[in-house]
Formats: sequence, structure tokens, C-alpha cells
Amino acid sequence: MTSPSEAAAQRAAFDEYARERRAEVDAALERLLPTSPACPPLIADAMRYTVFAGGKRLRPLLTLAAADSVAADRPWEDREALPAACAVELIHAYSLVHDDLPAMDNDTLRRGKPTAHVVYGEGIAILAGDALLTEAFRVLARGSASETPDRRGRRLRTLERIAAAAGAEGMVGGQVIDLAATGATGAFDEARIRALHGRKTGALIRAAAVAGAIMGGSTDATADAVDRYAAHLGLAFQIVDDILDVEGAQQQIGKTAGKDAEAGKTTYPALFGVNESRRLAARSIADAKAELGAAGIGGRLFEIADWVLGRTR
Repeated sequence: MTSPSEAAAQRAAFDEYARERRAEVDAALERLLPTSPACPPLIADAMRYTVFAGGKRLRPLLTLAAADSVAADRPWEDREALPAACAVELIHAYSLVHDDLPAMDNDTLRRGKPTAHVVYGEGIAILAGDALLTEAFRVLARGSASETPDRRGRRLRTLERIAAAAGAEGMVGGQVIDLAATGATGAFDEARIRALHGRKTGALIRAAAVAGAIMGGSTDATADAVDRYAAHLGLAFQIVDDILDVEGAQQQIGKTAGKDAEAGKTTYPALFGVNESRRLAARSIADAKAELGAAGIGGRLFEIADWVLGRTR
């Protein structure tokens, strides 16, 4: 049984780990994003506006933590997961820009700041999202003259997995279902809402974690276990997000609270109520941890699961 002081020390250690990894990602993103004169200054500014708006960096943190977990006996510099971590964050940023557009969710606040289309106009916001998505695959595709065949194979597997998560089988398909379902809550049950969020939110979270496992040199069996873990984690993340939209203060969550209900969105609290939604989130986190335990995977992935369940923004 962990004592309160031990639990506090573990949380502090994880917080420090997360800060260090986020700093690595931010520094790499700053290096990777294009600047003038290679591209017009306006699009460079619009891309950075979303990328550096204060996100949680969950997805790249998952990528790096998964690489840590499967390659614990190798020095960090050899794990080569950082480009994949940056790519998934660029794709996530693109998705936020496009999701917020008037034709989609029509949000005017994101991470406590005006959304990209409010600041730059719809046209530049659309182009910024397109540029972020494209840049992600440029990052993933970039090799080197000294690249080994093994690393090239892992990089290509990672690229394919992330592309599938971002496209019609993943995030794009989920957004299509979400748009069609808006205002039609009564037609949904748990299986259908799980399918919706499994695409819109869960697909990229799963790809982020699996990318880290692949780039860390995991076996197929270990990568599959990480994938199952991340599937449960992604569902819990979305359920908590839905709860925060109902209960969270706008200053905490950084976006307009209560907007899902106002728009008639299909959410867990709308279908099951807040208390049952909390139970479902906790069950998903327990299932995520069970997948790690069964596969003998350690590291920070357990702590990320706890953070997802307890987050307040």
C-alpha cells in the first residue's frame, strides 16, 4: 500500500518527467516548423499560434513514454522517437484548427485564447491546418544518410500507422460521424459513442503510443499491448473531457464550458449522466493499466493513465 508521502513523491517525479519531455518536444517543434523566408510570415505565425498555445502535449508525451517503457535498457539518444512525437502533436494541432471552424464546431475559444480563425480569418486558419498536417508527414518522412535499414523500416511503419489514424479511418471519419450525430443523442448507445470517440479522439492517441513503441524497438506483441492500453486511455480521456465540459470552469478548461450541450453534441454525460460517466472513465483507466500489467510493461505509462483520470483541464 502506497503511503500519502510516497504517492506525493511519485506525482512530483512524474510532473518533473513530463516537464522535461514537454520541453524537449517544444524545442524540437520550434526547430522543425518552417519560418520566413522559406514560407510567408503570416502562415508561419498562424501555425505557431496553435502549436504553442499551451497544450497538454499528451500525445507526444505518450510517444516518448512508450519508447521509454519498451527501451529502458537503451540510452535516450538512441530511441529516435522524438520526430514521431512532434508529428503527432502537429497533427493534433491541425485537427484543433479545423474542428474549431464555423463549418465544424464553431468554437471561438481554445486553450484560453481566441481560436485561429478568429485571429487570422477562416482562409488562413484552414491553410494553417493544412500546413501543420503536411509538415507532420514531412517530419516523419525525413531520413538520413546514416539511417539503418531497421530504423527505416520502423519509421515507415510509424508513418503508416499515424497516417491511418489521421485519415478517413480515424480522426476524419470520427469528425464525419460527430457532425452527423449532432442533435441526435437519442439514436446513440454506449457502443456507438465508443465507436465515434474511438475514431475522433482515440485513433491518434493510440497511434501516438504505438509510434513510441515501434520507434523504441518493441516486439509486435508489446506494440499490440501498448495499442490496447492506449485504446482504453483514449476513451477515458474523452469521457473526462465530456465531464469537464459540463462541470469545468471556462478559466480551467480553456474553452467555452457547456458548449457540447448547447450544440446538441453526443457526449457521455448526455447519455449516462455525470456520475456514471465518471465510473466508465475509471473503468477504462483500470482496463488500460491491466493491459500494461499483463504484458509486463512498466515505466511512465501507468502514471499517464492516472493523470488522464484526474485532470481538471
